[in-house]
Amino acid sequence: MLVLDVFKMSLPLQNEVLIFLLLLAIILFAPILLNKLKIPHLIGLIIAGAAFGPHGLNLLLRDSSITLFGMVGLLYIMFLAGLEIDIADFRKNSSKSFVFGMYTFLIPMVVGTLVGLYLLHYSIITSVLLASMFASHTLIAYPIVSKMGVIKNRAVNITVGGTLITDTLALLILAVIAGMTKGEVNQLFWIKLTISVLLFGMVVMFLFPIIGRWFFKRFDDSVSQYIFVMGMVFLGSFLAQAAGIEAIVGAFLSGLSLNRLIPRTSPLMNRVEFVGNALFIPFFLIGVGMLIDFRVFFKDPATIKVAVIMTVTATAVKFAAAWLTQKTYRFSADERRLIFGLSNAQAAATLAAVLVGYNIILGENADGSPIRLLNDNVLNGTIIMILVTCTIASFITQRGAQNIALQESEGQPVDERDDLDERILISLNNVEATEELVNLSSTIKSKFNKNKLYALHVIDSDKTGESSDKKGKMILEKAAKIAASTDLYINTLLRYDINTLNGISHVVREQKITDIILGLHSRKNLSDSYLGNLTEGIINKCNTTTIIYKPFQPLSTIKRHIIVVPDKAEREFGFPFWLIRVWNIARNTGGVLVFYSSQSTLDYIKEIHSKHPVESQFVAFEDWEDFLILSREIRRDDNLVVILSRKDRLSFQNAMPKIPGYLDRYFQYNSYMLIYPMQTGVDAYSSDILNTSVLDPLEKLDDIGKTIARLFKWR
Repeated sequence: MLVLDVFKMSLPLQNEVLIFLLLLAIILFAPILLNKLKIPHLIGLIIAGAAFGPHGLNLLLRDSSITLFGMVGLLYIMFLAGLEIDIADFRKNSSKSFVFGMYTFLIPMVVGTLVGLYLLHYSIITSVLLASMFASHTLIAYPIVSKMGVIKNRAVNITVGGTLITDTLALLILAVIAGMTKGEVNQLFWIKLTISVLLFGMVVMFLFPIIGRWFFKRFDDSVSQYIFVMGMVFLGSFLAQAAGIEAIVGAFLSGLSLNRLIPRTSPLMNRVEFVGNALFIPFFLIGVGMLIDFRVFFKDPATIKVAVIMTVTATAVKFAAAWLTQKTYRFSADERRLIFGLSNAQAAATLAAVLVGYNIILGENADGSPIRLLNDNVLNGTIIMILVTCTIASFITQRGAQNIALQESEGQPVDERDDLDERILISLNNVEATEELVNLSSTIKSKFNKNKLYALHVIDSDKTGESSDKKGKMILEKAAKIAASTDLYINTLLRYDINTLNGISHVVREQKITDIILGLHSRKNLSDSYLGNLTEGIINKCNTTTIIYKPFQPLSTIKRHIIVVPDKAEREFGFPFWLIRVWNIARNTGGVLVFYSSQSTLDYIKEIHSKHPVESQFVAFEDWEDFLILSREIRRDDNLVVILSRKDRLSFQNAMPKIPGYLDRYFQYNSYMLIYPMQTGVDAYSSDILNTSVLDPLEKLDDIGKTIARLFKWR
């Protein structure tokens, strides 16, 4: 009896520890078992929820804890969609998103209303509410495209943007219908709704980024940052509810507003994705499964009719919207599959609408039973529709994402990727700068570089001792932990040599390094002697892309990157390699690139960015002797990037030796980078990356263009 009492073996389970253990077992094993049957893991969790829930084995009750965690999971899905979306592509495809959003809203509204009126014989207000359920959808399959690595595909971008449009409109219809049944829809209702929605949008989109940038500048503790982000998500969701729309809209806009402050390669992004995918999103899916009651098929034939009509209608109208979008913009079949798969799943807004409609009592029948706006048949039919549409969405999305990912991976032979193999070396001397330097390396690296990062600490042979060894190991251990938090492996190297320059140059040769990152302490000045030593040592001994970085504030809080490029830089050997590094910074952090250079160089960079767009601006700047004019243009949240040159090389400017003094005197409250590109005619070690046939002869811009195309292909 004692054992039974401890475990509370009555059904559903009462023991909190046992309940949570069972949920973890479902999250762990359901996807594994069903994946063997080629069933997407999302469906596995929904089926498991149905099997173990109150309508199945009755082991788990859909109580307040499941509802709470499920709500968090739903908001998490919408938040991640806004957080991971590419802002530049989002703006570029905004018109396409609008068109798809109207397709996927208007078609279901028209067809759904007709189906409600003539097939199900409902009233006009019930039919319109039913149609709004078809119009909305939930990005339940979004974790699939994220896992497949195709979230930057234009079809995904368009679908996410269209989701915001159709869900907002559908939820506004829900709010209006709810108000109509209460007799509240009048001129004052529309004025209040319009003002509240506008105020909500302005607060989230304009005030949230300011608050976020302030917080990230002052607090670098990983736990505090994560809690802050979650707080902003729920604040945005609450403000949406206060404005009269659903919380999912607030969660999506919160992700959109914090998009640029949480780089895709950052440890914070890794933590956000990990917690959501490991815990909250599975809870939401299990909770959806618990709503499913297969017994309704055997209880009432009318329920079967309603469920079939609703499911067929919802699937058909979403496919029609995806098909029209494909034909309008000449997308591929797999891109259509992505659009249809992501937009077909009915869950969040659909549940909200059916529950609101079910709880609206219009009167009483003769037997005293309530007359509901949406009856029991619609409620049960909605649950079946959710299961079927989520299943279809998962299968279709997985197929489309797999095909697109396979096409991208086969777009270029493996041996060409090997030709452009990159190896990034971070020289670390103090603990304070370690995090920013490692974050910079993960930001500039290309997507195929998973384990070609190296962290080096050099100990002078004359200063060996226990304290020196301990300091070096501590620095490298911290670098390894920071890299691991972003799912990257960093090779740590502790070297003993006669000096730091010698140690770096030897490692460059041994490991075939292509890029070197050097840190400048935020409290130290960039003296002429310091830069001179680097020029004489590393820059002249190692013909690599060398970046000297002084972080004044976190890279994620930078709004603009002011890039000063010397004339004829596009004719230099290393031009494509430093350009892709700068491009990756903007791509991964969302910062705007502002190029200052001669008109001919700007024209060449513009041509590249027209094919591989990130948000960029171009300003003519001819005279390096007038470098200080930039001090009037740069703002507090800007990062200054200066492209330099070795003396007597093609892009060298006589004013370049004065740069250190300018930086110390006029740019001390800004982050900045000095980049020395790889250049021809340098009597130094060059990585094998420089010896590829595509770069010979180097003087030809056509060959540099080929290299750029290949680098951007594997960015």
